[in-house]
Amino acid sequence: MSKNSCDIAIIGAGPAGLAAGLYAARGLVDTVIFERQATGGQIVTTSWVENYPAFPGGVSGSDLGELMTRQAQEYGARIELFVTVTSLTRGSDGAFTLQTDSGDSWQARAVILACGAVPRKLDIDGEAQYTGRGVSWCATCDANFFRDKRVAVIGGGNTALEEALYLTKFASTVYVVHRREEFRAAAIVVKRAAENPQVEFVLSSIPLAIVGDDSKVTGLRVRSLADEREQTLAVDGVFEFVGVEPVNELLAGLADATDAQGYITADACGSIPGVPGLFAAGDLTCSSLKQVISAAGSGATAAATALKYLES
Repeated sequence: MSKNSCDIAIIGAGPAGLAAGLYAARGLVDTVIFERQATGGQIVTTSWVENYPAFPGGVSGSDLGELMTRQAQEYGARIELFVTVTSLTRGSDGAFTLQTDSGDSWQARAVILACGAVPRKLDIDGEAQYTGRGVSWCATCDANFFRDKRVAVIGGGNTALEEALYLTKFASTVYVVHRREEFRAAAIVVKRAAENPQVEFVLSSIPLAIVGDDSKVTGLRVRSLADEREQTLAVDGVFEFVGVEPVNELLAGLADATDAQGYITADACGSIPGVPGLFAAGDLTCSSLKQVISAAGSGATAAATALKYLES
């Protein structure tokens, strides 16, 4: 095939996209993965992964992403890095056209959407003003800036508590602000956080505003849902882990196949109803478990289904 054509185009090089690339390439079809940033997806911003099989002692997110990338490439998947697919259309002949931000046009016989999801923002006062000046969505990236300082983590899931624990390697105090009394995180992660003397829980509380001195963050104002009292936590950094939003824009014009939250409603095989040759995998789908293992599994399934589609 020519440089700008392939059998299967995969959009996104997180665990779902890389697993799809591995399975598609092993099926001996020309496979190209498009990634707008670095490979690995959100996993590379995770300090440590303990629940992915074959790594009994755990593995860093960056190392796991690198290993997945290398394996997909070893079997022949091509990766177009720092390339954003800006539009996706399907012709009358069933082939897909992908337009990129560089102006290039690609043709593919089948497409797997593995665009993932992006961190959800709180949209509170001060968030935009202090982004990059104390407000962050990546502890692995920015923890080093907060050595011996106090920080706040907002959220109650696995990511929030795991990143809070990672931050204790740097910060003197880590406040965990959560709107409920109970956490959504796994019991073992909650136990570790509760036993860490550097972690302080601020429960049944919601963030109202991020405050600062015009150059950097100096505090986080929160309100108790129990008694409506407000307080300002004196912190130098605020890390937000309140969920993600699916990157589903490329589906527009092709199918009306999203749920109320915007997740793509692909079937169990990864097929998107009404659009032959189009598949979805990973965190942008409406699967209940948003984990590396489930993303990789759905990527493999979508690729296997895409291979059968090409054979037919």
